[in-house]
Amino acid sequence: MLKSIQEFLKTDTDARAAVYPIKVPEDLLYQLLRSQGAEDTDNVIHHIFKLGLNVWSEQLFSSTFGNEQSLKEFIKILKARRGK
Repeated sequence: MLKSIQEFLKTDTDARAAVYPIKVPEDLLYQLLRSQGAEDTDNVIHHIFKLGLNVWSEQLFSSTFGNEQSLKEFIKILKARRGK
């Protein structure tokens, strides 16, 4: 996971700040802090992070399993191995 975060941060973009896995304009966080205060900025960062993780997990699921049936088959295989 650390490697994917490092690769993510290396990609070219105007955004220098990142709330993994979403890059945000650097000034956004500073402007929020000045206008809304630390607590509201923290809430926004948390929300962006949560949205990013949802998108990332959906992409990971899609690339790994493709569909729900494939996931169920994978779980079935793991249960069979565990029973041995």
